[in-house]
Amino acid sequence: MSLRLAFMGTPDFAAASLAEILGAGHEVARVYTQPPRRRGRGQAETQTPVHQLAEQFGLPVATPERFRDEDVLAAFEALELDAACVVAYGQILPQRALDAPRLGCLNLHASLLPRWRGAAPIQRAIMAGDEVTGVQIMQMEAGLDTGPVLMSEVLPIAESDTAGTLHDRLMITGAQLWPRTLAALERGSLEAAPQAEDGVTYARKLTAEDRRIDWSRPASAVADQIRGLSPVPGAYFELPGDRPVRVKAHFAVPEAGQGEPGEVLDDQLLIACGRGAVRLTRLQREGKGVVDGADFVRGHAAPAGMVLD
Repeated sequence: MSLRLAFMGTPDFAAASLAEILGAGHEVARVYTQPPRRRGRGQAETQTPVHQLAEQFGLPVATPERFRDEDVLAAFEALELDAACVVAYGQILPQRALDAPRLGCLNLHASLLPRWRGAAPIQRAIMAGDEVTGVQIMQMEAGLDTGPVLMSEVLPIAESDTAGTLHDRLMITGAQLWPRTLAALERGSLEAAPQAEDGVTYARKLTAEDRRIDWSRPASAVADQIRGLSPVPGAYFELPGDRPVRVKAHFAVPEAGQGEPGEVLDDQLLIACGRGAVRLTRLQREGKGVVDGADFVRGHAAPAGMVLD
């Protein structure tokens, strides 16, 4: 047997889940995703990764600007679904939508709840220096990522992980949770575990202030910030009188020469922090390509003694 489902998602992270759900033989009655947006230098209208995958499988796709609109909700209710699977959709579902499927709406989230509820759990986990994270499928409620957990997988965060590498591992592991979860849902054997009341943290959206490197922090914290924002949107600093420079790679140097936070300590971009230092090894100036630290230094004066903003 199979379940009659709707799938709601937008980025690559969600497209992997849609593929696994289809591979498990479930009927996807409709896919919901964000509308096409104009992207890139040519501003061409581009479909989301989920939209593109759904069309490859011949699935009907809806791209409402507002899921709360009456016509959208009525059409969703008319699907007579067993359940809805939600992965990084980008819209908040009203209670009426959560109540429409016979077995409710399920959401895949990239953290170990209640830690890092919200929009940027992968980046925030690395930036906070967490050593472990995971993926969980929960029963959706009206609150932000507050529902009981149905299925979990724990993943370690390696010192070499960036937001990009951790994203890809969580994407695959999370997608593989869906067939097991839906099979148990169909059998009626899922056990919902309420989230703990303590340990709640929120992974708020990233801002420009989150991206600016604060050299007064310890080298380990600066390194975590760089890893958590790599490859995009990128942590950044400013050379005196120049445009922002995004840092793409680095390594921390716990024992290093003393200097004012942000001070360049040698001719190979060793930068003093509040404690220790980081060496910047891959960088990108605004509007330019990514270059190695040595190439960057040849093209831009960053002598020992300069203090970065």
